[in-house]
Amino acid sequence: MAEGKRGATRRGRKRRVAHAGDAPFWKRKTLKEMSQTEWESLCDGCGKCCLLKLEDWESGEVSYTDVACRGLDHTSCQCRFYTTRKQEVPDCIVLKPAMVARFSWLPRTCAYRLISEGKDLAWWHPLVSGDPESVHEAGISVRGRIQSETDVDEDGLGDHIVTWPE
Repeated sequence: MAEGKRGATRRGRKRRVAHAGDAPFWKRKTLKEMSQTEWESLCDGCGKCCLLKLEDWESGEVSYTDVACRGLDHTSCQCRFYTTRKQEVPDCIVLKPAMVARFSWLPRTCAYRLISEGKDLAWWHPLVSGDPESVHEAGISVRGRIQSETDVDEDGLGDHIVTWPE
């Protein structure tokens, strides 16, 4: 088949030949090059970043718990007060493109982490599947597996360490 924008198929119909400009934005742009809308759409809605984590001060190892920030809606896995989250939860980390590489605690499935590492999005990511429920249906999200920090004694967080976020 000749190179070009269009090429013949076996049945004589024309098909479009993909070019770099046709690739989805996450394959064409770095995190820093993305618009705010593109950046926000990378969030798959899994809720893992909103889990309370424990860090071993000596090793730096981070462990996830099944305890979620009080702002996380347990059904939608979205923040209930996203636009005012820093006011509501002062220690909430508002992720920015320049910060991603420093946050090794981001789950391996996190789109921000994947893109920063030069990897592609998984089939269940809503930008790939076209369905915001696919992250939940694939069992990737925290839906149905968490409790609120308001229901757990902070001193007992070590009893809530889980391995499933990765």
